Amino acid sequence: MSDTQDLIQLTQYAKASGCGCKIQPAVLQSMLEGIRSAPAGNLIVGNSTGDDCSVYDLGNGQYLLQTVDFFTPLVNDPFIFGKAAAMNALSDIWAMGGRPIMANAILGWPVDKLSVSLAQSVLQGGVQACNEAGISMSGGHSIDSPEPIFGLSVTGLVDANKLKTNAGAQAGDRLFLTKPLGIGMLAAAHKRGITNEAQDKELFSWITRSNAVGSSLSKIPGVHAITDITGFGLLGHALEMCEASQVSMELSGAQLPKISEAIDLAKQFVLPDNAMRNWNAYQEKVNLLDQDSFSWIVDPQTSGGLLIAVDPDSVADFLEICQKDNTEAWHIGVVAHKLEKQIVIKGESTP
Repeated sequence: MSDTQDLIQLTQYAKASGCGCKIQPAVLQSMLEGIRSAPAGNLIVGNSTGDDCSVYDLGNGQYLLQTVDFFTPLVNDPFIFGKAAAMNALSDIWAMGGRPIMANAILGWPVDKLSVSLAQSVLQGGVQACNEAGISMSGGHSIDSPEPIFGLSVTGLVDANKLKTNAGAQAGDRLFLTKPLGIGMLAAAHKRGITNEAQDKELFSWITRSNAVGSSLSKIPGVHAITDITGFGLLGHALEMCEASQVSMELSGAQLPKISEAIDLAKQFVLPDNAMRNWNAYQEKVNLLDQDSFSWIVDPQTSGGLLIAVDPDSVADFLEICQKDNTEAWHIGVVAHKLEKQIVIKGESTP
């Protein structure tokens, strides 16, 4: 990065950062009233369950996966911003057990405020993520916009018998998370200029880390459900899985993985604005018995980990694949039969 780029604070050109710029859940639900797409014909998964991709049956034993994801800068480094945004979009394909085959870029840029070279660095970050995923960033669309925006529209494929959705969780399943929580807090502190070098290093590392393990996990029938954790936080995306699967969850606050460099920020309640909006949208469906977990469960994640529901008999096979992929997997709770509250968060460990 050039000295000129070092002086540019990309995060100051956006109202909100990363997946924290998502429209708040309650408002989004109002927008979607009357326009939900239930599966019909060759459409296997629409938007009725809040899943990560739409899914179309090609009729040859394979499903076509389609997703789009973009956001405003969550870090000041344009290359890291571009790579994180691209990894975040690619994650939707991996969360369905698929493999990406093609991506198109989505770029909005305030050309009268920010240089072309900065935009080029963002695009280079996107290309790097696509290269690591084994695909090309083959096209795209750009506009002159008030805030910088970047992301991808990604197409993928999955064998019909290997599709994973957020609707397959079963009572008794063990719940695992593949990245620690705290990304939103670190990003909020980064935007406010109060992070140190170690905190920035951890933030950059986690948001650019691939969730490609989801594709490998698709071959295990006992992996019943997968979704990725992004702007609605662990709580919001876990609730989506509960509602789609008609189950409840018991999570352990003691077992939640936490980025160590974010612990002091949680104690100081350094949270993105969307964290409280997440809680306001979901609190009636949650029995929060462990108050210390609050900051972590509502924290909006950007390019966060996969939440995975695994049959107890398949846990060993699941962990073996994660180990081969160099992916950490933290056991955070269990799936339960439907309870009065859809999610219970306890202080003690779960089975």
